[in-house]
Amino acid sequence: MNISIQRCAFFSIFLCISICLGEDYDLDDKTGLGRSFDGIGGLSGGGATSRLLVNYAEPFRSQILDYLFKPKFGASLQILKVEIGGDAQTTDGTEPSHMHYEDDENYFRGYEWWLMKEAKKRNPNITLIGLPWAFPGWVGNGENWPYSFPDITASYVVSWILGANKYHDLDIDYVGIWNERSFNSKYIKLLRYTLDKSGLERVKIIASDNLWEPISSFVIADKELQEAVEILGVHYPGTTTVPQALKSGKKLWSSEDYSTFNDNVGGGCWARILNQNYVNGQMTATISWNLVSSYYENLPFGRDGLMTAKEPWSGNYAVESPIWITAHTTQFTEPGWKYLQTVGHFTHGGSYVALTDERGNLTIITETMTHDHSMCIRPPLPSYDVTAQNVTFHLKGTFASISELQVWHSKFDFKTNKTVLFRNIKPIKVIKGSFSVELDVDEVYTFTTVRNGQRGSYPDPPPSSPFPKSYKDHFDVSGNPYFSEAPNFADQTGVFEYFTNQTDPGPHVSTLRQVVTQHPVTWVADADQTISIIGDYQWQDLMVSCDVYMESVHTGGVFIALRVNKGGGVVRSTRGIFFWIYADGTYKVTNDLNGMTVLAEGLSETRAHVWYTLTLTIKGNYASADLNGYPLWKNAVLSEPRHGWAAIGTSSFELAQFDNFAIEALA
Repeated sequence: MNISIQRCAFFSIFLCISICLGEDYDLDDKTGLGRSFDGIGGLSGGGATSRLLVNYAEPFRSQILDYLFKPKFGASLQILKVEIGGDAQTTDGTEPSHMHYEDDENYFRGYEWWLMKEAKKRNPNITLIGLPWAFPGWVGNGENWPYSFPDITASYVVSWILGANKYHDLDIDYVGIWNERSFNSKYIKLLRYTLDKSGLERVKIIASDNLWEPISSFVIADKELQEAVEILGVHYPGTTTVPQALKSGKKLWSSEDYSTFNDNVGGGCWARILNQNYVNGQMTATISWNLVSSYYENLPFGRDGLMTAKEPWSGNYAVESPIWITAHTTQFTEPGWKYLQTVGHFTHGGSYVALTDERGNLTIITETMTHDHSMCIRPPLPSYDVTAQNVTFHLKGTFASISELQVWHSKFDFKTNKTVLFRNIKPIKVIKGSFSVELDVDEVYTFTTVRNGQRGSYPDPPPSSPFPKSYKDHFDVSGNPYFSEAPNFADQTGVFEYFTNQTDPGPHVSTLRQVVTQHPVTWVADADQTISIIGDYQWQDLMVSCDVYMESVHTGGVFIALRVNKGGGVVRSTRGIFFWIYADGTYKVTNDLNGMTVLAEGLSETRAHVWYTLTLTIKGNYASADLNGYPLWKNAVLSEPRHGWAAIGTSSFELAQFDNFAIEALA
C-alpha cells in the first residue's frame, strides 16, 4: 500500500515537473534554411471592394491608406493585388474595364490605378498583382467564356499591364489567371508568349488562382507550362497543400484567403492562417480578400476586410484586429527573408514560425488561437485543442549569440472584452541561447531582433452616421476629376461613368452614363438589366428624382428605384419598387428588377433622345410617381421589401444617361 502511494506521488511530481517546465523548441539554421518569404497582402477587387474608399475626404482617406500600406505603422502590407476590371459583377459590384469595346482604350477608369499609386507612394517596394475576375463581352465573342480566342484574351490582359506602366508609371510584378470553371494551359502558355513579346519578361504568372489541382500535375507533366508559371496560387487552402504542388518545385502562395468578418474571431482566423499556411502548407505568401471593407455593409460578405471604411459621408472608419495581426509579421520581416526549417506546432496547440534576413536578424511569431476563436468563413476547420503552456526556445547556429529580443503581444479576450492588440512589452533576455515564455490561449507574440516596430495611430475619426437623408448629385465631372464613377454609387451590373456631352452643351453637358452594351464574361449570374445602388439600406419612406435620357431608339428603357434589397452576386433576384419608362412610349412599375411582378403599367409617350424627369415616392405601403412633374400613377400597393437602397439603371445592356439625382428621406 505504501509502495503504491509512493509510486503515485512520484508520478504526480514527474507530471507536474513536465508540465511546469513545458516543452523545448530549437531554432537553428545549421542544417539550412526553408523557403523564401514572399509577403503578406491584401486584395482590392473581386469585386468592387474598395468602391467607397476613394470618396473619403482628407485627411481620413490618407489615414486609412497609411494603416494599410505605410511601413512600420499599421499592417505594413507587402503585396497589393487588384482586379483587372471586366465590366461585370464579381461579388460586391462591378469594376470598369480599360476596354469596354474592342476599339476602346482608357487607362483612367476606376480606382485601382489610384490605389496602386497610393500604395507605391507609401511603400515603393510593394509587390503589385493584377487578376481579371471577368471580361467585357467582346473578349468572349458572344460566349460566356474567355478562352475560346486565347490570343484576344492574352492581348487584353497584357494591354492593361502596359497601360499601368505607360500612364501611371506602375510596374506590375505578377498577373493571375481567371480560372473559375476550368484550367486552360494553352492560354497560360500564350499569355507567357505575349508578355515576352511585349517586353514584359519580368512579369511573372500566378496559376491557377483556384485549387491545387489540376494545375500542379499539369505543371509537372508539361515542361512548357512549367516554364510559363512562376507561382502556384490557390484560394482558401485551409493551410494545407498537396504532394504534387510540393513536387512541382514552384513557389506556393495562398493567393486569396481569409474572407472572414473582421471582428476578433476574424483576427484569430487571420493569425492562425498566417502562421500555419507555411507550417502546414509551405505557402510563402498569403493575400487577404479583401484589403479593406469599403462597400455597403449589406452587400454580400460585409466587413470581410482587414479594416472597415464604409462611410465616406461621415469620415468614420475602423482599424480592426486583422490590421494589427498582420503587423506581427510584416513590421519585422521583408520579402526575401528566409523561413527556418525549424518551424512547427506546439505540443499543446498553436504554431510558431521563425524567419531571418541571413544577416543576423531573427523574427519569431507564435499563435495559440483556439478552434472556436479562429474559424475562417472557409473551408471548414477540423476540431483541435489548445491549452496554456510554457515553451522554451533554444537559439542555435548563427542565432546563439543573441542576448535580447523585442516583444510584441496581442491577446484576444472573449470573456471580458479586454482585448490587447500589438502592444510592445518589455524585451526578453536570452540566456545562454535560450528563453522561456508562458503562452496563454488566443495569443499572438512576436519575438524579434528588429527594433523599429510601431503601433501607428491617428486621432479618432468622426463618429459613425447614416447616409444623409437629403442628398443631391449633378454629376459634374469637374468636382471629382480623378475617378470615373460618381461618389457613393455602387454599380451592381453595368458601369455608370461620368460623361461629357460634346454635342449638346445645354443643361445636361455633364452626366452619368451607363456604357456597357454587351453582357460581360463572368462567373457571377449578372442581371440582364444594369443597376447602380446608393444610400442607406434601412431607408423606408423617401422620395427620389432623376433626369433620364434613353439612347436606344424603340428598345431603350431606364428606371429609378427605392427599397432595393439585394446586390452583389445575387443581384438577379433583387426586389424593390422600380419605376420604368421605355422608348416605345410606355411605362411600368414592378416589384423586382427582372420586371416580372408588375404593379402598374400604361402609356407614357416617352421616346429616345429626350430628357425626362422621373420622381418616385414611397410612404408606408403606397408608392406614386411623376413624369416631368405630372402624376403618372399613384397609390400602387406594395408589401415587401420594407426597406432598402435607392437605385438607377437600364432595362438591358444599353447606353443611357442620368443627371440631377436627388433623394429626400421622409422618415
